[in-house]
Amino acid sequence: MTGREGIRRDHFKDGERGPGMESTNPHAGGERPQAREFSTAKDGFGMLQLYNTMSRRKERFEPRNEGAVKMFSCGPSIYGRPHVGNYRSFLWEDVLQRYLEHLGFTVERALSLTDVEDKAISEAQKAGTTVLELTDRNTRLFFEEAGALRIKLPSLVPRSSTTVEQAVRLILLLLSKGIAYWHEGDVFFDPLQVKGFGRLFRLDMSKWPKAKRRFKQDTYPGRRWNLGDFVLWHGYRQGDPLYWDTPIGKGRPAWNIQDPAMITRHLGYTIDIACGGVDNLYRHHDYNLAVIEAISGEEFSRYWIHGEHLLVDGKKMSKSVGNILYPEDLLKEGAEHRHIRFYLIYGNHRKTINLTMDRFKTLSRKLDDLTEVLGEIGCTGEAGGTAPDKSPGAAKKLVDGLLPGFEKHMNDDLNVKGAFDFLYKSLQELAALNRQGKLGGTECRRIEEELRKADRVLRVIFAD
Repeated sequence: MTGREGIRRDHFKDGERGPGMESTNPHAGGERPQAREFSTAKDGFGMLQLYNTMSRRKERFEPRNEGAVKMFSCGPSIYGRPHVGNYRSFLWEDVLQRYLEHLGFTVERALSLTDVEDKAISEAQKAGTTVLELTDRNTRLFFEEAGALRIKLPSLVPRSSTTVEQAVRLILLLLSKGIAYWHEGDVFFDPLQVKGFGRLFRLDMSKWPKAKRRFKQDTYPGRRWNLGDFVLWHGYRQGDPLYWDTPIGKGRPAWNIQDPAMITRHLGYTIDIACGGVDNLYRHHDYNLAVIEAISGEEFSRYWIHGEHLLVDGKKMSKSVGNILYPEDLLKEGAEHRHIRFYLIYGNHRKTINLTMDRFKTLSRKLDDLTEVLGEIGCTGEAGGTAPDKSPGAAKKLVDGLLPGFEKHMNDDLNVKGAFDFLYKSLQELAALNRQGKLGGTECRRIEEELRKADRVLRVIFAD
């Protein structure tokens, strides 16, 4: 199976890490979660509540296999560079993975890079370059920016172009089941052959048209539903700039089969968490669900988690409005990467964030204030605390409660705002005790130890 226009199957091999990427592979070195006892009473393991889009309610998180989580995230479509709205999704997913590891879970996660689609071909032609050159450039930029924002990208970062074989394998299985079919050189998926199609979105199937309709573009603009059959394979047409020679002929996989191919190749047909932006609720995730379950006959994902949009001055980012922002735009305003990370994770992933420069500067000052409080009580690597090591009960109680309080908020559907504000308030009270000479050196060192545990999740407090 060979590709054209420079797409090499060995380029950016599945699982390869790019610049700035932290590995989740326990054998690859780098940051590793602390081993913890799986004890609900002591550690909060099993107390995490996540809002499941499938059920439309918060549910206690319980993976299929105790202590182990399989997680898939929709990564960037790398026909263009990711903007701050995209990074909001990648950041709350990063927090989710880090918090699961904090609780003691082992997380096996894959994040997709979409590099074979209509938009990538169109953008490459406009730029007078190849799809490979275009997507490689944007991939490297994504890796660099993700590293600067302290996003711990998983070791599994497959690309659409590296999973064409698996996409063809899935299409053959769907054809054999009569769920997919050929039409004028392309392969389409018939949703009416799948019981429960559209259940994630809760699509009203009574509105499905009687006449056969087909939708052959990879993606469609806006939050709309295509009530008809969707394309799985773009058959070769004379002059097509990108195609593979495969057992089903020349062509390329459509967007709707690419994520299922990457998921099933690397994680299998059943996972615990599927997540992405709220836009994926329109078509994309129900398509993924239908394709995989039509083949396996099993429930694909136990939990579906979606994050809301980031607005800019109250408006959705778009080229037509001219308000698309990239991390570098905020850096030019004097921000640091940790300020950007903090702004984008502060809150709850299911609520819209409105980015204004006034609010951005206010929250940046709040993060800087917390750093100053840490310095005041000596929790920045310096010897701290003026009282004897035997601190009064109030200080010990506050220190003992730092991590449980943090976890209490995080267990409530990843309430980062509540968790951070709790830590901030507790530190202000500890700083007041320190000014009164009531905070000992031992307690101060414990403050740093507990905060570092929390910051392995947040990654905004300490510089290292």
